[in-house]
Amino acid sequence: MSRQQVVIVGGGVIGLLTAFNLASEVDQVILVDRSGVGQEASWAGGGIVSPLYPWRYSPAVTALAHWSQDFYPQLAERLFAQTGVDPEVHTTGLYWLDLDDEQQALEWAAREARPLSAVDISAVHDAVPVLGEGYKRAVYMANVANVRNPRLVKSLKAALLALPNVTVHEQCAVTGFVRAGDRVLGVSTSSGDILGDQVVLAAGAWSGELLKTLGLELPVEPVKGQMILYKCASDFLPSMVLAKGRYAIPRRDGHILVGSTLEHEGFDKTPTDVALESLKASAVELLPALADAQVVGHWAGLRPGSPEGIPYIGPVQGFEGLWLNCGHYRNGLVLAPASCQLLADLLVGRKPVIDAAPYAPGGRVAGLL
Repeated sequence: MSRQQVVIVGGGVIGLLTAFNLASEVDQVILVDRSGVGQEASWAGGGIVSPLYPWRYSPAVTALAHWSQDFYPQLAERLFAQTGVDPEVHTTGLYWLDLDDEQQALEWAAREARPLSAVDISAVHDAVPVLGEGYKRAVYMANVANVRNPRLVKSLKAALLALPNVTVHEQCAVTGFVRAGDRVLGVSTSSGDILGDQVVLAAGAWSGELLKTLGLELPVEPVKGQMILYKCASDFLPSMVLAKGRYAIPRRDGHILVGSTLEHEGFDKTPTDVALESLKASAVELLPALADAQVVGHWAGLRPGSPEGIPYIGPVQGFEGLWLNCGHYRNGLVLAPASCQLLADLLVGRKPVIDAAPYAPGGRVAGLL
């Protein structure tokens, strides 16, 4: 175990899982969040354990996604065993309908050895009887799961609170960094300074705002996404379905999530009637029976938008002791296991699980070499 204290800024899934991974590697972990842990994008998202269109992403995102997808079941089992809170990794498969780039998707699957293939639309209707009419083509990937993200957050929090060398500070806003020369010694918060040997910034959409206090321009911006939730019978929707950029995700108890919007509205995460009507229209087009179902939830969250969705993972040059694990855009839940393992590997000086070069902050953050 490395004899050091690590301060983690941000208590979303990325921050929580970073803390969980580092707790067995270092003396002390202190996690700080401006509100309650996991209450921002981690709570608001859909939890599909795959990028929505994985073939449209760079190899950098693909590498993190594949490692994470393979690791999620054992992570969920470990957390459930330790806490009694089941993150509900639910493998349902995913149907993409009427893709414009279907051939590209199939070529990607062949190249990456992923189980995605074209299926006859009649087979989709047999498998998903509630699917709407009018769709002509489909591709299917059988092993895609979704994780019930609020329960994943709850499980990670419970696991951390049970560890003697982890401290969690909620409702504790970080306002800047404590520095001595070119070294970052900790963070300034609404409750006073918190010092550490290493500081990991995992503050999601707020990461760029915090780095500005160091004179750095991190191209991470809030991108609003709105979701709606229905409650149906537990066997209503046997598989995830996606068409025209909108998806429906079944939970094990019959809750159906439909999302999501992409809005550049700054840090405003107010749900809107316009989005509600748009999401309901998409829901009924996908699954007509939802016209008679009640919307039991409608909310918005802020994704940490970044160029090409490639996160920033690694040390910040010129600011010794400062690390980034942020900028996951739409795929924070998808990429979390690999991202947080990679960060832990780099911080303790171990051979990383995947090539770290594509995620290095150097050269990607204005003000850095």
